[in-house]
Amino acid sequence: MTRSSIKLGRIFGIEISAHISWAIIVVLVTLSLVSYFGMTQPDWSLTMRWGASIVTALLFFGSVLVHELAHSLVAKRYGIPVRSITLFLFGGVSQIESEAKRPSEEFWIAIVGPLTRFAIGALAGIIFVITSTNTVIGAVAGWLAGVNVVLAIFNMLPGFPLDGGRVMRSLIWFKTGNVRKATRIEARVGQGIAAIMMLTGLWMF
Repeated sequence: MTRSSIKLGRIFGIEISAHISWAIIVVLVTLSLVSYFGMTQPDWSLTMRWGASIVTALLFFGSVLVHELAHSLVAKRYGIPVRSITLFLFGGVSQIESEAKRPSEEFWIAIVGPLTRFAIGALAGIIFVITSTNTVIGAVAGWLAGVNVVLAIFNMLPGFPLDGGRVMRSLIWFKTGNVRKATRIEARVGQGIAAIMMLTGLWMF
């Protein structure tokens, strides 16, 4: 992943880069938003739809970066080195160089990501409420509020590799005092959740 990434800069001493696959999802999200705003804002001109879509896509990926920065900064607070953050096709990944030494550290490093998304969603929701839905700001804020809250809830599912799985592992680790046992349990839970999601997708199809 590192060899196929473009360096974007540094934030708080953490190198930020984007994998080439990130460009694909940026284009797909932007095109999806053009269609979305076309349906929800029929009075907008084509230029307005494209402008709002590009801004919304950039703000969305900005929220992805903030999510990963939250993980990284808490890890650094506990003395755990963070090499970089890479944006890629499915979101972002923080390259934290070592595991947490205590379950409490694991808990806070993991849970801060979904909490950050909830905070972003709440802020966007407040902006949406105080502005008109028909305005560009209101429409953009409404979309960002919904998607961030949904992603925060999804990310709290209690299975690896989601943040919720790491939160649950930290709790099992705290209860049993055995990080390997906690990891094995959460790996199985993650497999179960993945199987349920695949079966649900097939059933919906």
